[in-house]
Amino acid sequence: MQTLDVNGLRLAYREWGAGDTTVLFIHGNLASKEWIELAAPHFPRGVRTVAVDWRGCGDSDKPAPAADFSNYSIAQHADDMIAALDALGISFCHLATHSTGGIISTRMILKQPDRFGRVFSLSPVGPQGIDFPPEQSAFFGQMKESLDLTRQIMAATAPSLFVDETLANGPARFIPDAGPRAGLLDKIVDQVWAVSDGIWFGTPDTLTKEAKSGELKGKMASIRHPHLVVWGTRDVVIKEADLKEMAALMPDCRFVAVPGIGHSMNLEAPELYAGYFGAWFGGL
Repeated sequence: MQTLDVNGLRLAYREWGAGDTTVLFIHGNLASKEWIELAAPHFPRGVRTVAVDWRGCGDSDKPAPAADFSNYSIAQHADDMIAALDALGISFCHLATHSTGGIISTRMILKQPDRFGRVFSLSPVGPQGIDFPPEQSAFFGQMKESLDLTRQIMAATAPSLFVDETLANGPARFIPDAGPRAGLLDKIVDQVWAVSDGIWFGTPDTLTKEAKSGELKGKMASIRHPHLVVWGTRDVVIKEADLKEMAALMPDCRFVAVPGIGHSMNLEAPELYAGYFGAWFGGL
């Protein structure tokens, strides 16, 4: 395991490939760098991909959250990713994001616009944030108390890997040809179970604060970095309308809807994910 000393913490990271084009992968909530493990071998030659675990996730340190979750804010995660790039000596790169990684990348771009190029966003939380009502925020606490519930919810984020009727009436059962994807999802469920309270409770809190402030949404028209936003039509996490709004308001943003895929193409269809990744970053 490779680690970096960043903002007083030890953050874990992985690298795949080598070349003059560098891409930083920013994972989502309850996630880790491993979410591109099956896709990365299919990335194009000439691309170096770096993935860093957030604080509180994966193999990174898991500090106790502040009372207001300020040390787990979206701005803090963005600062951590920028500091990780500093530690790695990466002065310029492109960004690949998933879910909450999308809004983290927005804060990074607004803070250091000249440091970043293209952005490939899979089912991102956009600059609009997400307003979690109290009952939805409380649901994260229920997940923390039940490994079975956590696995069922994670299955819902990758529905094409499971027999449909078992998603609604668990336990979720893998389709016969899930193959290595099943092993990776089980590994990911174990990682989810180990995240810090700053992730379980801090992420819905900070995403709600972002939504209520409207700060980043108000800056969408000023974000000129080319964005490719890809979303699965079976996604139960991200609203299609939010992503279409991104495509309408951001000057260089295109939106693609992919049938039959849920929230996690990088897990559900890693070769397809690598195809979009390669089309966007290959040959730069």
